[in-house]
Amino acid sequence: MNTFLFSLNRAARGAICAAALSSALAATPALAADTQYPVTPKQPVNDTYHGVTVVDDYRWLEEDAGADVKRWAAEQNAATRRYLDAIPQRPAIAARVGELLRSAPVQHYDFVYRTQLFAMKNQPPKNQPMLVVLPVSADVGSERVILDPNVLGDGKGRTTIDFYKPSYDGHYVAVSLSENGSEQGTAYVYDVSSGQRLPDVVAGVNYPTAGGSVEWAADNRGFYYTRYPQGDERPAEDRHFFQQVYFHELGAPAGSDRYVFGKELPRIAEIALEGSRDGRLLIAEVHNGDGGDIAYHLRGEDGAWTQVAGFADGFKQLAFGDDGNLYAMSVKDAPRGRILAIPLATPTQANARVVVPETKIVAERVLPTRSRLYVSYRAGGPSLVRMFSFRGKAQGELPAEAVSDTAIVERLDGDDVLVRSMSYVTPRTVYYYHAGTRKLARTELNGGYPFDMKDAVVRREFAVSKDGTRVPVNIISRKGVALNGNNPTLLYGYGGYGISMTPYFSAMLRLWLDYGGVYAVANVRGGGEFGEPWHLAGNLTKKQNVFDDFAASLKMLIDRGYTRPDKAAIMGGSNGGLLMGATLTQHPQMMHAVVSQVGIYDALRWETQPNGEFNVTEFGSVKDPAQFRALYAYSPLVNVKDETAYPSVLLTAGDNDGRVAPYESRKMAARLQAASSSTRPILLRTEAAAGHGIGTALSTRIEEQADTYSFLVDQLGMKAVAPQAH
Repeated sequence: MNTFLFSLNRAARGAICAAALSSALAATPALAADTQYPVTPKQPVNDTYHGVTVVDDYRWLEEDAGADVKRWAAEQNAATRRYLDAIPQRPAIAARVGELLRSAPVQHYDFVYRTQLFAMKNQPPKNQPMLVVLPVSADVGSERVILDPNVLGDGKGRTTIDFYKPSYDGHYVAVSLSENGSEQGTAYVYDVSSGQRLPDVVAGVNYPTAGGSVEWAADNRGFYYTRYPQGDERPAEDRHFFQQVYFHELGAPAGSDRYVFGKELPRIAEIALEGSRDGRLLIAEVHNGDGGDIAYHLRGEDGAWTQVAGFADGFKQLAFGDDGNLYAMSVKDAPRGRILAIPLATPTQANARVVVPETKIVAERVLPTRSRLYVSYRAGGPSLVRMFSFRGKAQGELPAEAVSDTAIVERLDGDDVLVRSMSYVTPRTVYYYHAGTRKLARTELNGGYPFDMKDAVVRREFAVSKDGTRVPVNIISRKGVALNGNNPTLLYGYGGYGISMTPYFSAMLRLWLDYGGVYAVANVRGGGEFGEPWHLAGNLTKKQNVFDDFAASLKMLIDRGYTRPDKAAIMGGSNGGLLMGATLTQHPQMMHAVVSQVGIYDALRWETQPNGEFNVTEFGSVKDPAQFRALYAYSPLVNVKDETAYPSVLLTAGDNDGRVAPYESRKMAARLQAASSSTRPILLRTEAAAGHGIGTALSTRIEEQADTYSFLVDQLGMKAVAPQAH
């Protein structure tokens, strides 16, 4: 599952904002006189779970290929377009969104250093990022493009790079490519020096359920890759499960590739591959679905596999050291995480020793270099990096802005590393950290924006949840904002999988502030802001804590005068869409609008989708009585009540979404439209050229953002405000 912030990119990360419709606003809502929705027949289907009968009136909308469903979805899109295109400010907002996103600076990310520095390069107005190579000095003047997917296919930017991995000698690079945001990846091999594609084609290396991964052999003559069942190897219902590892030899037909690992793994295993620095050893990181339990297996030079740690052993990350050890971040007997050293000669947890003990803040990752350990810590959302010797002696901390996110993004030579830092008001910046001089040198890997955020201020406050838990809320506004309850305020949340909502810079935040808005991010439970305990307090039967935390965060913003209910909007996507659905059904009067992208709403049938089965370890299953009761209690679709004045809602979906079925949004839209007693619109926007958000073309994202912010400005009666002096 991926998260959503202000602008979509590979890390998590697209954004949608919400706004509300109210007759009290100065501006006339565009759809106030025309809230005609397509006729949606009810065709009841009854399911009984543990003695409880649940009626589903809209099961028929699950048939993606059905002619009636396609016609209904097209009519919903037409109604949504009538509303959005009637917004008086949409042309100006669309122009501004396009300006901000097309003029965004070059961004380099997803670095891999193997004799040369490889990176993904996002260069608007190109629709898709490119794969490039640079010298280890990160001199962009010497950069070369290996693969530009914008020129592939029909040239409309619908082909994207899912992931890549260069060979150890830097001569080749294996690339997974997919189309239209589907994440259904095929691996190709490119010659780095010429950019020419080799004849090798390996299908089925990536899919939204378990993802995908590639790692090269030490001799650079072939690569290991994740493979899904093919042909008649398994029944059709197993096509996106039972991921295994195979090996492909360059120049050989893919049909002759040999099995390497994975037959004994669970149906919902998700495998990521990583080799040692010299390629002689290979780690298979195996997730048991998306619930957070991870096992690690090590392949030795003789081809034999050793299980370093199992699902119940508490390992969350494992890395190769140069000193004959593996280094792990483990939460076993240390809920906030500690760093262990494990000798490669006897690579099992029984032989591990503590190097860096647990601290008051959360350890997330360890990166060993030639003579030190870089350990990343999370402090409730913001992060920092500390350095230690192999024996655990503290060696200082990297400088970081307050309320920012700092991370080591790649190891270079010796103890030198690339460091990426950003905050809500400081753009993403990549630095070269010279360990010998202990200095950060700014690189040119990320360009500058044509605006600044000097008029903005970041506050970090705390809400008190239903059970007394203190929940951090990051609030970004213009300086001097009056706490009079009149500010249009957008609250964002996610709360799942141990994923932390970190400080993040976005050009769209500039637009939001320029319309007088306040933006807030709630670090609710279910995430990883305070470690695995914070995650576990918001998953399975404790998922209601996430919704309570978010509601408390919104109440805090209201109580402290940032906003009031008819000026408040909430936003989330994917798992955050579940949060949006639960919040609007549990507290329909607390906010004026909801925008939810590619969300989960039918929690009782979520596990019947391929990716939903991978998420049983996070959400639970209706097969378990206690878990069913929890799912039934909060499932947004089940808990929509007839004749309720619901807020304005904009639901978005992608036709090619393999992570969350688009029918989730269709069913929720139909149910809300039938139930709501208010005149506020319930809109469904389905994008034909997108999936869950990853790989969406820039041109498509611009249209999505223009629609979202137009909706927001219209509903909250917002107007552009004069620039502040600074």
